[in-house]
Amino acid sequence: MSPGSTPILLLHGSWHGAWCWTEVIAHLVAYGRPALAVDMAGHGLRARRPECLSVRPFDPEELATEVSPVADVHLDQAADLLVSQIRLLGRGGGVTVVAHSMGGVVLTRAAQRVPELMAHAVYLAAIMPASDSPADRYFARPENADALVLSALRGDPEVTGALRLDLASNDPAYRQQLRDAFYADLAPVVADAALGLLTPDAPVGMMRDTTRLTRGGWGSVPRTYVVCTRDMAIRPALQRVLIAEADAAFPENPTSVVTLDSAHAPFLSRPRELAEIVGGLG
Repeated sequence: MSPGSTPILLLHGSWHGAWCWTEVIAHLVAYGRPALAVDMAGHGLRARRPECLSVRPFDPEELATEVSPVADVHLDQAADLLVSQIRLLGRGGGVTVVAHSMGGVVLTRAAQRVPELMAHAVYLAAIMPASDSPADRYFARPENADALVLSALRGDPEVTGALRLDLASNDPAYRQQLRDAFYADLAPVVADAALGLLTPDAPVGMMRDTTRLTRGGWGSVPRTYVVCTRDMAIRPALQRVLIAEADAAFPENPTSVVTLDSAHAPFLSRPRELAEIVGGLG
């Protein structure tokens, strides 16, 4: 396939689902690019919610301690699913895969496994881990010290097996923190609509599993990183660290870098601009 007809697969990040790409797909299709958004393992239609969320009266202690129904989802399952989705869309040919946030960890594992199916790997404000490096290593770095997500988690991931958000909270300060973390450049009414579509649990296993990268695998795939300059979930300084590590490990295949003046979710706040970036790649 020529670059202009290479299909584009869109993979969301933690707590989100295929729904978040709707506006981007509309613009990509208008540009003549075939595009498909998919749900990541443990998310979207594959999500499972803690039982405590439907019990009344609500018990905040249960929210903090109930083991997640997606606690057994790990990077292997997520990568297997993504590879099957790539094969289906590409019909044996190359696919441009765009991954947001924690979806970048899944893209990295898939690209290492099947580099021949990757026309281009695009990381959108995403974790692009170095070889044998877990995602949670990055969130603790000083470059991400003022990010807003970790302090919004509820419960101990060691107990629940998940990164859990209290999406039903009526605490105005907490809800504002979630808006600021993900959707700071959206109107509050739109941000609240997006929060209503999130799933509360993201499997913690994906954050802790690692992938060994090789030159013939992930290191051979053309890649672009889209830095979101107002991101309060994965700070721009940390995004630059990820790029620097990749380029140090694979200098013969440097990362192409694009900046976007947006918060963490440009698929909602800047869908046309994001589609123009992605649509211009192979």
